[in-house]
Amino acid sequence: MRALVSTVLVLGLAACGGGGGSGSSDSGGSSGGSVVGGSGPNVQPIVVNPGPAQNYANGAFTSVTVCVPGTSECQTIDGVLVDTGSSGLRLLSSLLTVSLPPQHDAAGAPILECNQFQDSYQWGAVVLADLKMSGEQASSVPIQAIGTSAFGAPKGCTQSGLPPQETVDSLGANGVLGVGLFRQDCGPACASSGGQNPGLYYSCPPSGCVAAAVGLNQQVLNPVWLFAADNNGVILQLPSVPAAGAPTVNGSMIFGIGTRSNNGLGSAHVYTVDDVGYFTTVFKGQPYSQSFVDSGSNGIFFLDSATSGLAACRDTADFYCPPAPASLTATNRDASGTSATVDFTIANADALFNTPNFAFSNLGGPNPGSFDWGLPFFFGRNVYTALEQQSTPGGVGPYFAY
Repeated sequence: MRALVSTVLVLGLAACGGGGGSGSSDSGGSSGGSVVGGSGPNVQPIVVNPGPAQNYANGAFTSVTVCVPGTSECQTIDGVLVDTGSSGLRLLSSLLTVSLPPQHDAAGAPILECNQFQDSYQWGAVVLADLKMSGEQASSVPIQAIGTSAFGAPKGCTQSGLPPQETVDSLGANGVLGVGLFRQDCGPACASSGGQNPGLYYSCPPSGCVAAAVGLNQQVLNPVWLFAADNNGVILQLPSVPAAGAPTVNGSMIFGIGTRSNNGLGSAHVYTVDDVGYFTTVFKGQPYSQSFVDSGSNGIFFLDSATSGLAACRDTADFYCPPAPASLTATNRDASGTSATVDFTIANADALFNTPNFAFSNLGGPNPGSFDWGLPFFFGRNVYTALEQQSTPGGVGPYFAY
């Protein structure tokens, strides 16, 4: 199993981001009784199962069809992790059988990207592809081909000493589909040539790769934003699971919010976020302002043992292992005053991992100073992720709603 915290894989022995009423309670039901999902050209199947590596707990996977732009030369890749905590599609280059054209800068040099995580990095070329999911399509989308071998990762990407995450075994998936709050994976900072640029993108002429400013539309883009319709966000819909978990769970990713009869907001509470996607979670009277919702995290990762009162597992500090399931309550609150309590349970991760199951609603672990409401939060709820600057019945994104 693997612990995925804030779209960061942490390997461990056990296998291992304005609306509604203030003060309401949410114990895990669906969003306001609205009719969401069913069938339609905007409904994409997702499944929680062990994934391509056969050892992934709480990974929600789907398939994506990529095509050489403007052609019928296409390939469908399954086992792609659905991640509301990031933006953009990333696929392992070793799995691509179609030849996708590289993205170039103004001087004609190919553009590559280095994604730095807490415990790893991903290096690969930015390439262009037409994308298809359910009945939705987007043309000439910049995506990342992870593990491109033609260009070695530069020192700026490897100097941390962390290992690359560029294979099925290390990633636990065939790729990552980022359908988060933002249009680009980096945004204005990476388009700047000043000191605020985090150095994720590189220009790679024959003389070698150098960090570079990359325009917004040349960065890896959230494909939902580029759909002709249903382009203002996504809804993830997963059923509830038993306390002991389930071997596999089928659900849906619904594109659009309020654009069709099957994606209405209903009475779901809207939680606006700041410019990096955070709202506030209050736990035991203490507010934590860097909290977020993230389907790419495979547990509810929050605080530390001293603050949460939960013991970490003996064989790995990545998960909590209380002697008995702990029933907890927190309150999510945004800057507009919208708030609601969330009842959740954290079980012993070792006990869960000793079952034949891979879908758990009560898996959690430490994340000091913050709440990462990962995939367990999604079971039994309709969870909405509204894209920045896009209009929806709940206002202009970005926001989460449930």
